[in-house]
Amino acid sequence: MARALAQRRKPKTGAQPAAPARERIPARALQLPELDRLIHERIRLGIVSALATNASLSFNDLKRILKTTDGNLSVHARKLEEAEYISCLKYFEARVPRTEYRLTAAGRRALAHYLNQMEEWIRLTRDQ
Repeated sequence: MARALAQRRKPKTGAQPAAPARERIPARALQLPELDRLIHERIRLGIVSALATNASLSFNDLKRILKTTDGNLSVHARKLEEAEYISCLKYFEARVPRTEYRLTAAGRRALAHYLNQMEEWIRLTRDQ
């Protein structure tokens, strides 16, 4: 079997020699801006974006909008709250616990900065 494969690979007499291998030229590295990793994650970006277009949203509103689980939403919301990008107000309404979120001024600035960074990434990528 090995001999048969070796015979198949031999160039035919009179065939043109293979073209020389192209010299590999390294691609120019793009200098892309560093993204805010806290906002860049999908659920957290969704939370901040949803709150940027609404004065406030309840936990259940965010869960429905983002199509995520209670646990996933609470973990990501807590990270944004710790960074002071969002504020959280917990209260009872007719003995039912409610959680309301709002985007803080720091969160609005962070989102604007993130969007500027993404626009720069897009511009640099399209210019290539």
